Amino acid sequence: MKKFIEYLKNCWKVEDLRQRLLITLLFTAIYRFGSFVVLPGINPAMLGKLQSQTEGGLMSLLDMFSGGAFSNASIFALGIMPYISASIVMQLLAVAVPYFQKMQREGESGRKKISQYTRWLTVGILIFQAPSYLLNLKYQAGQALASGISWTVFTLPAVIILAAGSMFILWLGERITDRGVGNGISLIIMIGIIARLPQSFIQEATSRLEANSGGGLFMFIIELLILFAVICASILLTQGTRKVPVQYAKRVVGNKQFGGARQYIPLKLFAANVMPIIFAQALMFIPLAIVQYQSENASWLVRSLLDNRSLLYNCVYVVLIIAFTYFYTAITLNPTQMAEDMKRNNGFIPGIKPGKDTADYIETIMSRITFPGSLFIAFIAVMPALAGLIDVQQGFAQFFGGTSLLILVGVVIDTLQQIESHLLMRHYDGLLNSGHTRKGGVSAY
Repeated sequence: MKKFIEYLKNCWKVEDLRQRLLITLLFTAIYRFGSFVVLPGINPAMLGKLQSQTEGGLMSLLDMFSGGAFSNASIFALGIMPYISASIVMQLLAVAVPYFQKMQREGESGRKKISQYTRWLTVGILIFQAPSYLLNLKYQAGQALASGISWTVFTLPAVIILAAGSMFILWLGERITDRGVGNGISLIIMIGIIARLPQSFIQEATSRLEANSGGGLFMFIIELLILFAVICASILLTQGTRKVPVQYAKRVVGNKQFGGARQYIPLKLFAANVMPIIFAQALMFIPLAIVQYQSENASWLVRSLLDNRSLLYNCVYVVLIIAFTYFYTAITLNPTQMAEDMKRNNGFIPGIKPGKDTADYIETIMSRITFPGSLFIAFIAVMPALAGLIDVQQGFAQFFGGTSLLILVGVVIDTLQQIESHLLMRHYDGLLNSGHTRKGGVSAY
């Protein structure tokens, strides 16, 4: 505790870091305030059916990622997820379409073009999602619209407000990245998730204590211990690496000698980070879009795919996560390029021939460490469903795993790492001088 207080004092002493922290707090406070600003013409007291709809299934995940704005019919109801969806599409295009591949290789100018295309694609997604959200709002809480206003008249300005609100959140995230601390988009997602934690914690504690004064308290303690163990495992395993030794040959240029030292290539156990879960989750939302939020009229198959605690949903979810882990690792790490870079710099892996043999060796290692990594990510992803087997309420169960847990762990580590870099540059001690923050975090986005 004393070290933590000293850490906070050091953060306050560094003027640039203090300003960045205050800016980050200000922008996140604006985001949270906007989550409670209801669409004009909507009576928030009449949204009970919409809020009950988001208490379970995939709708609860949508509401969690928006920080409760979805169930509040807020101007920020669509959240940052349309931008995340657009980013995923652009990453897939960068792999499959030569035009975008070329753009990626153009450096900073290419990244700016891709970023601009991503924003335009976000607007396109919003134009589709905003009317879908309003259709669901009309179906669930049609009586919430003020008398004298028809849904036809209400829809157009509401679509514009929802789209503008989502783009404003994107702007806030970019400003946090530029002028604050941490990755702004990741922080906004994390704030939306963690905003539900206090209420979910209180509801779970109350339900356990009311159910059985003895066994209920014992089960609640067991839940907390399991949650703590999962968090610790996520922190340790997401930082794990397999180091590949690389020997560099000696070169003499003029009177100077280069190389001759052994270095290591750190191949991460979770090179794909949380992206496979986000990819898989995006695909699992497709049945939700097909039935237009009216799950009671859907078939058994669709209803099962809409229930994130069903066996079918979780089996499909696990298969998608494993597949996307291999896919995303393949597009982010290129063994052939790594082998060429080593050969160009007179480097080689001891006992392995340079060139194709080196590329095959690196690819083999990546395949071996990707499989257990994908299994662990899949296990974390289905932990909320497993928590439901011991009667943990769904709101609190979401923090036992899935995207929410990995995002919370990754964003906190990444933010601490950036804060520590500011402190160390000015010769102040960080929070964890020899901890895992030195090894790099797992960003949500």
